[in-house]
Amino acid sequence: MKEKILKILLNPKYIFGVYLIIAVATALSKYFRGPQAINNYLIFKNVFVNTIEHKNLYLQYPERYLDANHYGIFFSILIAPFALIPDWLGISLWNVANAAIFLFAIYKLPFSDAKKALFALLCVQEYITAAVSLQFNIALVGLLMLSAIFIYEKKEVQSATAILVGVFVKLYGILGLSQFFFIKNKLKFILSGIAIAALFFVLPMAISSPQFVVQSYTDWFHSLAEKNGLNQSLDSYQDISLMGFVRRILQDASISNLTFMAFGAPLFFLPYVRIKQYKHYAYQLMILASTLLFLVLFSSGSESPTYIIAVAGVMIWFFLQKKRTPLVYAMLIFVIILTCFSPSDLFPKFIKQNYIVKYSLKALPCIVVWFRIIYELVTKDFEKDYSLN
Repeated sequence: MKEKILKILLNPKYIFGVYLIIAVATALSKYFRGPQAINNYLIFKNVFVNTIEHKNLYLQYPERYLDANHYGIFFSILIAPFALIPDWLGISLWNVANAAIFLFAIYKLPFSDAKKALFALLCVQEYITAAVSLQFNIALVGLLMLSAIFIYEKKEVQSATAILVGVFVKLYGILGLSQFFFIKNKLKFILSGIAIAALFFVLPMAISSPQFVVQSYTDWFHSLAEKNGLNQSLDSYQDISLMGFVRRILQDASISNLTFMAFGAPLFFLPYVRIKQYKHYAYQLMILASTLLFLVLFSSGSESPTYIIAVAGVMIWFFLQKKRTPLVYAMLIFVIILTCFSPSDLFPKFIKQNYIVKYSLKALPCIVVWFRIIYELVTKDFEKDYSLN
């Protein structure tokens, strides 16, 4: 019996299948609760509708949905196939598409099948949190992972495409350039990137107009600037980050993002001085892990469903370890319990409200792991101390 259970748990086909079932089940459960439950999807769908109707993408339309859109106009092209079909089917396929990109990225990692299965299994709780919110973050983390993997595989065009999809939808994709120094054919990457960026810029014009597209990018900039200011509240469900953790512990919302970036950015770039380590795939993947965590920990827009990105970074770090010490296991357990399960019913409501949300404690385990990753990137020999198998 135990052998059968282990065979299932260590087979990526079974775990990947569970992801797809969860994708459909969560989508349909949200759909049948009514329009308010699928508000995020309605926002996404109406990026397409508003683009066709030449309506400002960043205003609120309470007759259609609550809150406002913060994705770029290129997203209207991505969401179009889902927006054109009935909502129950569109939501289901949307969740499946996001899951498929993430799963494909896990499949492409240079780990054994058993590690890939465990990677997906350990991410499943965070995946559920994101899937319930119908989040694009699931696809975004997959795109960032693929951008790094494609660079190692010398597929510069595919890597540039993955990065630019993330940039044109949510800007965060720009951090895919953290792998730039590892690119063999940089000219090919740059030229293909310019061509793809031009294509992505022009594509929405096919369903709107050049003037509307240009205006939408201006509106997008203003909406993101306004949203950043609102995120820095001490009682919002966003800013679940290193910055939010410090601001809330000190009860000072006035501490600017630049203050944190002043020490965070130099730490992030410090490992790049180790040029001799660039050739090791394990080093490149550890930079990817650092990037995924940095993206979440240094963003005031980070919320609970965003942590699928950070947790994937944690898993890359964990599965690269050649020797998993008690400390490494303790850090992983810390992440799983406090980061992954803190939004669940495992924690009483008063603890979630009065401690976890109030002080952005969901971020704490990932903060610890990120500092550990920076330490390893700066001090370890990636030929001897890490394993891809």
